[in-house]
Amino acid sequence: MPLVDSATGKDLREFTVDQLMERANYMRGLNEIALCSAGSGHSGGTLGIMDICAALYLKIARHDPKVPGWDARDRIVWSAGHKAPALYTSLAISGYFEERELMKLRMVGSPFQGHPHWRDCPGVEFSTGSLGQGFSLGVGVALAARLNGRDHRVFVISSDGEQQEGSIWESAMSAAHYGLDNLILIIDKNRLQIDGAVQDVMGIDPLVEKYRSFNWEVVGVDGHDMDDIVTKLDHARNHNDTGRPIALICHTNKGRGVSFMENAVGWHGKPPNREELDLALEELGLDNAFNVEGLLEHGAAYRTRANADIAATMPSFTKDYWWNTSDQMKVEMQPARKGFGSALDKYGDDERIVCLGADISDSICISEFHKNHPNRRDRFISVGVAEQNATTIAAGLAREGKIPVFGTYGVFASTRNLDQLRVSVCYGNLNVLVVGAHGGISVGPDGATHQELEAIFQITGLPNMHMGVPCDIVETEKMTRAMLFDIVGPKYLRFAREATPIITKEDSPFRFGEGNIFRFRKSAEHFVEACDVVLASEYVNESEKLTIVSCGPETAEAARAAYILKTECDIEIRVLHLHTLKPIDRAAVVRAAHETGGVITAEEHQVGGLGNQIAGIIAGERSLENRPVPFAMIGVKDRFGESGEPWQLIKKFGLAAEHIAHKAKEMLNL
Repeated sequence: MPLVDSATGKDLREFTVDQLMERANYMRGLNEIALCSAGSGHSGGTLGIMDICAALYLKIARHDPKVPGWDARDRIVWSAGHKAPALYTSLAISGYFEERELMKLRMVGSPFQGHPHWRDCPGVEFSTGSLGQGFSLGVGVALAARLNGRDHRVFVISSDGEQQEGSIWESAMSAAHYGLDNLILIIDKNRLQIDGAVQDVMGIDPLVEKYRSFNWEVVGVDGHDMDDIVTKLDHARNHNDTGRPIALICHTNKGRGVSFMENAVGWHGKPPNREELDLALEELGLDNAFNVEGLLEHGAAYRTRANADIAATMPSFTKDYWWNTSDQMKVEMQPARKGFGSALDKYGDDERIVCLGADISDSICISEFHKNHPNRRDRFISVGVAEQNATTIAAGLAREGKIPVFGTYGVFASTRNLDQLRVSVCYGNLNVLVVGAHGGISVGPDGATHQELEAIFQITGLPNMHMGVPCDIVETEKMTRAMLFDIVGPKYLRFAREATPIITKEDSPFRFGEGNIFRFRKSAEHFVEACDVVLASEYVNESEKLTIVSCGPETAEAARAAYILKTECDIEIRVLHLHTLKPIDRAAVVRAAHETGGVITAEEHQVGGLGNQIAGIIAGERSLENRPVPFAMIGVKDRFGESGEPWQLIKKFGLAAEHIAHKAKEMLNL
């Protein structure tokens, strides 16, 4: 069943096997140009699955690019959402939009988010990216088709690493239980995931036997033999009235067609630079198939327009105060995650410490625990893509006297396993350190599914929990050490992925549970020299006009706002940095409300995560009952994130120092 004109029911075009092979190769080249334009994204898996994509979108599935919502279309659900570039390339080749539009991949405001978002991009069935969920979505769609008496098919594209998620097997069980023979699961078995070979990270075999034991029909496919792909996909689509769902286990090579990417773990989530792109196109035999310069210029022009649109929304001042734009107030940028890794490297000899990796070990730096210490390797446990399992394993380790450290993307560390945190860790008051790395919008181009903007609500709401949100790499190392050894009980550490300003020093005060005061004193060559940093309990009141209460990397923006306000308006600002959100430094908040002219909270989070706590403290403090306290919040305004560079999103979402300073001027009627 090829592409269809839904109005007439006629086929739009019929492709031969040879033509499909040519199209698949062309799609690989287009895919790599888009990734180069984006400057981020997943090369390996998208190259590997492209033969299957060409056959599915151009030969097998019924769909109409002119009518994306055609009711009789086959549904294609990308459970492996990180392979979104292959999805977008398939849609472009099918005729949903012009090929050059792919050059906007992962850019701010683009419909081509880092992970699929159905509301923005015609042809996308579901917003996916959190592994394991797309399969269940497919089960729901297949059930709906049966209830509605429809004969369309539901294709679900999954990956082998994704089979490590427990929800995959719940889906497999329910699909078989309900006899969903209209459901076709395509498993891209390329044998590699971020942390290495699937069999080494968390083995999934014997996969064929597992699905058969769940009462599925299982068919093996050579994922690079087009004739075999077409034959097996056609069989699966016409798999009628058997009462069993069907799984196609497609054996592919990650990075297919490009020698330096093929079967290379490092190319899982990496785009080619321009030189690598030229080499890739040459190896694919596509040297002259594209106007590469023209395509890349289209993407660059879009990025320029997007930056200009964001700049137009920024509050203006007499000069540009953005980071490192002048010879004064220079700042060093480093990822906070390196402070976490450094602490594990330094203090990991303690035999009680056991680290659990969940397939992004190098990215979040938890692998620093063992990299330089082979003797610790047996205390590093790989769990694969299975956050709920990791959390409960950690609870079991803690009950036996270990100090388990489990880390993953913040969006998964705080949300996917919330019930496990609540019952297995917090209810038992067990000594588990959970690390929500890549918190906030710092994962940028990965988009909304991977941008954690809700963790403060979820984590601080858990009884017995401790929560730390350090501001930079230096403080992250201090916080990690404190959580490892000084705090006994459930604890959660949140930090960003992106390199952020270093605004503290080794000798800056740090005491878990107590805030720090940052006071801008003078313009200096280096920003870190411009502020005094004092423990809140030791700070002497200077009757500042306002207090900005902040946490995490947003404290750097708050300190920069203090610099802007002093320079522009000669206003003295107290910045209260709460690196510990549970227990929160109530006394420092009350003092600020008493001693300064008002309070603004600033957070790289849904507005209110920090702000509601501060408002609650002020509202509940009896000594403030007869004292009005002007109050405002800065944060993400009840929305999901989107793809874009992290600093673009800081500006677009109204989180920059300029926005804080503007709000302060409003409060002071300036």
